[in-house]
Amino acid sequence: MAQNFRRYALTGVGTSEADIPDGTDFPAASGGTTGYHTLVGIHIANTSANMVLADVYISTNSSTSASGSAKYYLLKSTPIASGGAIQVLDGGAKAVVQAGDRLWVKLDSGTADVWVSVVQEISI
Repeated sequence: MAQNFRRYALTGVGTSEADIPDGTDFPAASGGTTGYHTLVGIHIANTSANMVLADVYISTNSSTSASGSAKYYLLKSTPIASGGAIQVLDGGAKAVVQAGDRLWVKLDSGTADVWVSVVQEISI
């Protein structure tokens, strides 16, 4: 079975919650209502002149905002130097998300670019 690789890119992420996939939930498997995907890379680059603190978390419901839903933090108030970057999943680490989940990124100040790599539909 072929694997479907997908990338998501966001620019100018700031103090408002930004979600991946942008404005939607991770999708169900083709023709189904469930499905699992593997996050294989999350890269955040600080594009600001000053250090920022980054939060990265997953919500597990279909709300259009992470406010009020359960948050499972991958990073919490993690510093990223000006012009610096961080790999959220490193050393071969991966995270599995289910259809209906969302990945959220938020900074305390400034802006960042975010790149997420996903293997879609690893199982139904």
